[in-house]
Amino acid sequence: MGWFGSWYARWMEQWEERMCFAATNRVVRPFEWGLDWSHSWPVTPLLESADGLPPLDRMLRLSRLAIKHSYEFFGYQPVRDYHLSGGLLRFTSAVKTPYEENNVVHGQWFPGKNPRKAVLVLPHWNAPHDAHNALARAFQKFGASALRLSLPYHDYRMPAELQRADYAVSANIGRTIDATRQAVIDIRSAADWLEQQGAERIAVVGTSLGSCYAFLASAHDARFVVNAFNHCSTYFADVVWTGLSTLHVKQGLEGNVSLDTLRRLWLCISPTAYFAKFSRKPKKSLFLYAKYDTTFLPELSRQTIELCRRHRLDFREVVLPCGHYTLGESPFKFIDGYHLVNFVLRNL
Repeated sequence: MGWFGSWYARWMEQWEERMCFAATNRVVRPFEWGLDWSHSWPVTPLLESADGLPPLDRMLRLSRLAIKHSYEFFGYQPVRDYHLSGGLLRFTSAVKTPYEENNVVHGQWFPGKNPRKAVLVLPHWNAPHDAHNALARAFQKFGASALRLSLPYHDYRMPAELQRADYAVSANIGRTIDATRQAVIDIRSAADWLEQQGAERIAVVGTSLGSCYAFLASAHDARFVVNAFNHCSTYFADVVWTGLSTLHVKQGLEGNVSLDTLRRLWLCISPTAYFAKFSRKPKKSLFLYAKYDTTFLPELSRQTIELCRRHRLDFREVVLPCGHYTLGESPFKFIDGYHLVNFVLRNL
């Protein structure tokens, strides 16, 4: 690597740490199996002889069933109450949760000159309400319409007792699965609305957690013909267990489950489980990751690229010399934006 490479890597690591730990409102929440969140899952009635099963065995069986019947698991009833006012789209989520705020999906609408081309923009975990709006405006500027969607438990959808989007990713096993299922279904419902606006070709651009959601949605929906994954990884559990930004979540998990067990529990919400389904549909995909990422570790991203090759995806790989948080800082955010916008518009 040489002295400069070593110095640069350490400098980048320190920058990442400063940005990550600038937030002082992280909460270590207690471990929970979250079995109550599985009651409305369409695969739960398929459990046989489940009475008396320990929570671990029950959740493992549900995860396997969700993968086996993933089209049903991520299936949904069409939304009927779309409402657009002042550039803000609202509709009722097809997944009902105990939190009324979270049951209303919000999307910020940036209509372009060509209504036949549309882009769904999915932000990162804990993104504020205006994050990624500049990216959406960039697509709009070059003619494509863009809908920036709020993720479950984020910004407008955040329950009053929260300061962060903790319920999207937490030490509650079932709730984390349910939040991911809801995100995928909300994305697909948003695509329905885009089609109603005249969209014939739809792209999805996801960042960090939004990237995971985007992959799961695209694997189960042929309409997402162009995909841009801004940060990429294999297993949901591995990101939580090894990432700098999820140390507080890991603290709630440790002593209750191992990484191997968590990987199997959350396999149903991991991109790894759906590469075969993703590869069956003609798609153009960009996988972008950071060389010094401390949240989505680079080895996890490289494993993702290996899966892309193994499944013969039509994809492009881009590696930027920064980290997870610093990807959103100058000059990297402009380089990142160029790659995302250029790839999507060239292929949409």
